[in-house]
Amino acid sequence: MTTTPAARPTAAAPPAPSLIPTLPGRTYTDPDVFRQEQSLFERLWFCAVRSADLARPGAFRTVRVGRESVLITRNRTGELRAFLNVCRHRGAQLCTEESGEVRRNLQCPYHAWTYDLDGRLVAAPNLQRMPDLDRTARGLLTVPLREWLGYAWVCLADEPPSFEETVIGAAVERLGDAAALDRYRTETLALGRRISYDVRANWKLIVENFMECYHCATIHPELTDVLPEFADGLAAQYYVGHGAEFAAEAQGFTVDGSAGFGRLPGLDDSQDRRYYAVTVRPQVFLNLVPDHVILHRMFPLAADRTLVECDWLYLPEVVDAGADVAKSVELFHRVNVQDFDACERTQPAMASRAYRDGGVLVPSEHHIGGFHAWLTARLADGDG
Repeated sequence: MTTTPAARPTAAAPPAPSLIPTLPGRTYTDPDVFRQEQSLFERLWFCAVRSADLARPGAFRTVRVGRESVLITRNRTGELRAFLNVCRHRGAQLCTEESGEVRRNLQCPYHAWTYDLDGRLVAAPNLQRMPDLDRTARGLLTVPLREWLGYAWVCLADEPPSFEETVIGAAVERLGDAAALDRYRTETLALGRRISYDVRANWKLIVENFMECYHCATIHPELTDVLPEFADGLAAQYYVGHGAEFAAEAQGFTVDGSAGFGRLPGLDDSQDRRYYAVTVRPQVFLNLVPDHVILHRMFPLAADRTLVECDWLYLPEVVDAGADVAKSVELFHRVNVQDFDACERTQPAMASRAYRDGGVLVPSEHHIGGFHAWLTARLADGDG
């Protein structure tokens, strides 16, 4: 009689590691890496300017997108148009000011080549002696532009990626529902306050900081007073569709928990007394609360320097009435200063041999690994 040998016991699969590696330190300091990232910014949709900042025909603003200066203006029919800020004659920068307004046309200060607000060449010294010059072909180079949430987004790619998939889709991916963002009607809100921060840190450190709340109990006492669950270290972006609930005693999203303003019309009851955070890669943060919206735009300037422009948006009647928004502004202004101080404290260590191979992410930060994977893949294949 034969016997079947007993099956060997199978070893239990080892548990998933608690810690996963970050990007290596050089990716936050190396100018060559930053140049690659600038190319990426040019291939993606980039949130450039608030549409209402260009209120009248002839208003313009210049914005740095990757390695390029982009000129955004409002034409005579009220449409926003974007161009590379380069004269087609000999390459002089057309507009050197950050913002301004022209009466009718854009004129190069070097040789006076002049373009209308749709980018067509309309005048130049001795132009009549050049009858073969195609004024449209020699016009300013157009940059694709889309308006969303009340902002102008531009893309310098020859074939821009789908705006619906890469921009709107990022918000839907986070909130789990396209209508959840639409209810805030951000495009109808008015600017109550704008603060610019010149942060001496790599742009990725700022993104990583915004995405996690492992640090919240340590450096954000005012924020955790209003959003107590943040003291446990799990960021709002850790869960799809989740919004952090206000503390029972907090009347509003303000620095002292006092009442803010009336709930934005159209919000669902489930969105009341909740804070939602959304990252739209590569450079936009959305913060959604019942009575206002806070939007950050990052402008990476160097491997160790990032300009962050932060807008606080309210119902027009709140702004028009001159309501005091100081307490709601002060809460997130403090959060910004605390966060950026932390990023600036981290930046010098990125060049240390102690961080040569990078650091680690704890379980509550694992979604940052998704950001690292997204960035690494696009830099490797050149696909924005």
